[in-house]
Amino acid sequence: MSSDLQWKGYAVEDTKNWDQFKVIDFKPKPAGDYDVDIKIAFCGVCGSDVHTITGGWGEPHLPLIPGHEIAGMVATVGPKVTAFKVGDRVGVGAMICSCMKCKLCKEDNEQYCPESVWTYNAIYPDSRTLSQGGYATAIRAHERFVFPVPENMKLEDAAPMFCGGLTVFSPLVRNGAGPGKRVGIVGLGGLGHFAVQFAKALGCDEVVLFTHSDHKKDDAKKLGATGFVPTGEKDFERPLLGSLDLIVCTADVASGIPLKELLSTLAINGRFVMVGLPDEELPSMIAKEVFSNGCFFGASKIGSKKEVLEMMKLASEKGVKPWTELLPMKECGKAVKGVKEGRVKYRYVLKQDIDS
Repeated sequence: MSSDLQWKGYAVEDTKNWDQFKVIDFKPKPAGDYDVDIKIAFCGVCGSDVHTITGGWGEPHLPLIPGHEIAGMVATVGPKVTAFKVGDRVGVGAMICSCMKCKLCKEDNEQYCPESVWTYNAIYPDSRTLSQGGYATAIRAHERFVFPVPENMKLEDAAPMFCGGLTVFSPLVRNGAGPGKRVGIVGLGGLGHFAVQFAKALGCDEVVLFTHSDHKKDDAKKLGATGFVPTGEKDFERPLLGSLDLIVCTADVASGIPLKELLSTLAINGRFVMVGLPDEELPSMIAKEVFSNGCFFGASKIGSKKEVLEMMKLASEKGVKPWTELLPMKECGKAVKGVKEGRVKYRYVLKQDIDS
């Protein structure tokens, strides 16, 4: 792993022109013993990319190359890497490093490590290098944050799994989704279309989709939903009062979340888990609105490597895959704009086109 190594990627240079990208050269952080270099073939376009490059989650480091749903081939491995070899088909998600030493890292909760390094828009504490993402020719990641791709899965289908898929798979399994459970999913987009499929693949008795988009009913059924509830209808919650064990909310616009009504559909001690991260504040509520069923409100942050491996095994066995639109990487501006405007159905995947 040469210290003179230089890669290329599509970068945003101004949050006011967040859909305008320019190819830049960049150097990865200094190579470590456990690092894996990956030649990127595909990168999914996540809502997180849009929140970051628009400044919705705060002012980013610029110029910035987004992208954290990465799939490709191992190009180089560090001297202490044991899990991968050159030529392996692999992926990377929203994180590329953590401290590896804390209680969280040792108990398969590394995504919550206070020293975690995001795949892009993060500064490595030891080298002060800015992490750059997957709209690029290559990426360097610690082997713990590199994941094998099953042989029966296309790389372009695997890429969105490493953020979009994992973000919903983790809260489903951590909150007991499976046989005997009734699960609700809020929103049918990049996250929601994965959530419906995984809830079905895990064997849930019922998978109810809540959405303000009536025209998505056929898609919901094809993906595995057993129920479809348009949240724009008055009293939509009444037929489901106190019936659901778990709700995973993937909505990306806070104003569209009927929080009070959704919470009322939970059974006693049912759980509502946020995985969508809107820029604006969530709807307000008062404490007594959750007393009637003693429900719990919480959130989930991507997932662990252990959960990635479980997810990929289940997906390969049950045929879970994203609904994608493949674009050349040079059209990343079109892709992020399509995500922002809600036109994607349901994940854009960028195909490598930079001459490296």
